[in-house]
Amino acid sequence: MIHDFCIIGGGIVGLATAMELLQRQPGASLVILEKESALARHQTGHNSGVIHAGIYYAPGSLKAELCKRGAQQTKQFCTEHGIRFEVCGKLLVASSPLEMQRMEALHARAQLNGMQVERLDADQLRQREPNIVGLGGLFLDATGIVDYRQVCETMAQVIRRRGGEICLERTVTAIHEDTDKVSVSTHGETWQARHLVVCAGLQSDRLATLAGIRIDHQIIPFRGEYFRLPESKNRIVNHLIYPIPDPELPFLGVHLTRMIDGSVTVGPNAVLGLGRENYRKFSVNWRDVAQYASFPGFWKTIWQNLGSGTTEMKNSLFKSGYLEQCRKYCPSLALDDLLPCEAGIRAQAVMRDGSLVHDFLFAQTPRMLHVCNAPSPAATSAMPIGAMIADRLFTPE
Repeated sequence: MIHDFCIIGGGIVGLATAMELLQRQPGASLVILEKESALARHQTGHNSGVIHAGIYYAPGSLKAELCKRGAQQTKQFCTEHGIRFEVCGKLLVASSPLEMQRMEALHARAQLNGMQVERLDADQLRQREPNIVGLGGLFLDATGIVDYRQVCETMAQVIRRRGGEICLERTVTAIHEDTDKVSVSTHGETWQARHLVVCAGLQSDRLATLAGIRIDHQIIPFRGEYFRLPESKNRIVNHLIYPIPDPELPFLGVHLTRMIDGSVTVGPNAVLGLGRENYRKFSVNWRDVAQYASFPGFWKTIWQNLGSGTTEMKNSLFKSGYLEQCRKYCPSLALDDLLPCEAGIRAQAVMRDGSLVHDFLFAQTPRMLHVCNAPSPAATSAMPIGAMIADRLFTPE
């Protein structure tokens, strides 16, 4: 049997793409191949569960537009399918004069993006959040929280109702493109499809190479370590609390996140991962380490970010340093409040010249589309990203 579509990857972007394709072509045959025993086991299932509003992105940019549409569509999808979510709002807190300057730039950007944002002085900040201190802040009322694993489970139900097939524990070992189809092999099985879409996240570069595509980047894993606060501090904040980010860095800084289950997490930091899927601290995958250590772009990006990288590594090794990142805006936290919590790993695409890829990166042939980089916030933006992938599939460049 030749399927109309084959999708590799059972994260939220792959699932959203499958839903979009089956909506556009009712009755089409579609199969999703996922190497894990369950969906959303990696980036999708290890993020902070935030439905982002999009304040960080340049006005008029693709990321800003996708985030805005994605937030609306995610909330609508949850409402239609009875998935619990909460629009709790987010406070970005400035703790220094430099951060106040950056805050003003973010405020101007938010207004250009047409977002509802409220500027707070120190007294207003204290009234809104008694346990948080700062020189000022920005409040975005549209930011929400959800369990993206539950979103993915519901997406899978929609896909199956529309006739799609989801095959778990299928590790792809070969990809071969012919003029009229693509053949995808796993251990002992082969699927054929007229179109292949690869949404493989942490393994995306390897699958592109497996398919014979020449790429000039590599996925470097960056580990984001979280802590969970004790249950007694679940009410320490009313909203999500974020620092004002450094625009020179690709990460948003350590923040306090209310989770949909009522708990509060602290994090993440951003340290070099010792494996693409090694979530336990100090767990090493030597194949992954050897691969990025032999990539010229890795050493260039390490050198370019040596100062911030050293600080992040030190704070990872010594919890007291991590705590200080939180105490800048939440001084009541103590070392004993930082309880163990599972880490996440971000698939950061790095070019051969050492530059970090902050935007979408695709590799396309007549019958294949590889999503080589889907930048944050891919979970929030997953549904319009799925529509964009479908557009590219039917109108190739």
